[in-house]
Amino acid sequence: MEQPQLVVGPLVRHVDQESASVWVEVDRAARVTVRAGDHVGERGTFAVHDHHYALVDVTGLPRGTRTAYVVEVDGTQVWPPTDPEVLGGLPDLPAPTLPTLDHDRPLRLAFGSCRTSVSHDAEGNRTHGVDALRAYALRMAGVTHAGDDDPDAGRAVDDVWPNLLLFLGDQVYADETTAEMRAFLESRRDLSEPPWTELADYQEYAELYRIAWTDPANRWLLSTVPTLMVFDDHDVRDDWNTSQSWKEQMEATSWWHDRIVAGLGSYWVHQHLGNLSPAERAEDALWRRVLDHEEALRDGSAAGELDLTDAVDALAERADADPTSYRWSFARDLGSQARLVVVDSRAARVLDPEHRSMLDDAEMSWLDAQLRGDVEHLLVGTSLPFLLAPGLHHVEAFGEALAQGAWGERAGRVGETLRQAVDLEHWAAFQDGFRAVADMVLEVATGRRGRAPRTVTFLSGDVHHSYVSEAVARDHETAERQHSRIVQAVCSPIRNPLPRRMRFATAALSYGLAGPIGHVVARSAKVPVAGLRWGMVRGPWFDNNLASLEVTDDGLRLWWARGAVVDDDHDRPRLTCVAEVPLVDEDGTGDSLRGLRRRFAAGGSLLRRGRREREG
Repeated sequence: MEQPQLVVGPLVRHVDQESASVWVEVDRAARVTVRAGDHVGERGTFAVHDHHYALVDVTGLPRGTRTAYVVEVDGTQVWPPTDPEVLGGLPDLPAPTLPTLDHDRPLRLAFGSCRTSVSHDAEGNRTHGVDALRAYALRMAGVTHAGDDDPDAGRAVDDVWPNLLLFLGDQVYADETTAEMRAFLESRRDLSEPPWTELADYQEYAELYRIAWTDPANRWLLSTVPTLMVFDDHDVRDDWNTSQSWKEQMEATSWWHDRIVAGLGSYWVHQHLGNLSPAERAEDALWRRVLDHEEALRDGSAAGELDLTDAVDALAERADADPTSYRWSFARDLGSQARLVVVDSRAARVLDPEHRSMLDDAEMSWLDAQLRGDVEHLLVGTSLPFLLAPGLHHVEAFGEALAQGAWGERAGRVGETLRQAVDLEHWAAFQDGFRAVADMVLEVATGRRGRAPRTVTFLSGDVHHSYVSEAVARDHETAERQHSRIVQAVCSPIRNPLPRRMRFATAALSYGLAGPIGHVVARSAKVPVAGLRWGMVRGPWFDNNLASLEVTDDGLRLWWARGAVVDDDHDRPRLTCVAEVPLVDEDGTGDSLRGLRRRFAAGGSLLRRGRREREG
């Protein structure tokens, strides 16, 4: 019998202070064992559409350590690989490790969104730019070294290792496929028939994930750094759930049903399961079947591999028809220094024109319970930026009002066309939900939900440019009670840059023309005023990049880094700094907020200051 093969992975997923979970896809029904020193986890695979997966928990690990591990399939070691070609001829990489958290040490988190999977040669870098994730992986592996502009220059790798890597959507593109993926599609079906070069079923999603996660350097990184993930539109299709009209158009096609079932089902397998702690997974009805089957195998009342194909398809179909039937959002307590809340801003939308919201009532209630103080930093991950450039925010709010009939039925049809054509579908285009969440955040920032954090920081992607904004309460009395800095940090893309002509148009429209127009048209449509006002701190910049966040004694430190090709060595880009934004103030957070309030009161918004910096 041939040796078992590792198809995808391993990926280190959920970790805490004493355990780590490892996800793999293998080529057959098998027993998967993870050995980390004296600590061993083992589990049989489960099948979905003839693919074989395991998520193995290793417990009892020492707190705040990294323990080398191996993965075995039916007793044969498959990771680390014995064949150097698996890692693409890179030099010896450090042994993969299972890390555990230590809540007494400062948190360090990397984040970003939007990554396409193409080659790392000169042609791939010409068309898609340098992969920031690969540059980051090579830096962490010690294959490349920090330059003078690296924010961590002079620090040992052990001191800069991230605790978590948060992917904020569009890890895979189901609708904009690469040449490699199109070749796979063409081997299965006629690309002149719907859905053409887009994905059709679970088998195609499985291949898309394989391509995305088996690039050698990034594969090593994912086998060592714990990851958290949430979807965005391209994981399913551009503008997914923009409006009721969009949904009806998709449901009228011959292929959408199979696509959404495959998209959500493969997401549950590849991304969502690993976001959950072992205790949370045990409460998931579908995962409970995996645990029950494992128990039956041990007591001899069952044999063979559990096939979850029908159950996964049924879950996905049900979740699409009734978003309240399944929650994709999740939260992580990271000790007293931070709490991370990751919000589904795609599948949980309410599209009824009479009651549009980014989140349905059940999801909004869940988020309401998660947004609380008594931590140093409250981090909110949402694929779509909560705070767009203010002018663009008002344009999107106007677009929603127009499409909903503020100026009559005919104008409403025009508004719907514009909404879909130019992606007017962020939080700003769901005003009821936006204002509800803004009110929650202000309650946190003013100490009405426990001790106010030092910061409430939104982490987002999607928009293919990066920036930092900061907000204060619009109401003067509330602003005086605000103790938390409210920040929006965006990192997009990791590898899928806007063409240069589009960068200029995006900057001009989002940060120039949209400003005066947005305020005027929003007022004309009688869009209610939000409880926040905000402006730009830094940005925008359009590089492929990956952002990092580090908790410090006096606040947060944020920086963005990209990959730079040195001496025409495209295969080994060097990590280089794009921007660094310390969210600290020598006089303390309170004085920082007072200064921000004064600038708004004087009409000198952060947006104007940001413009001066860019022009300078």
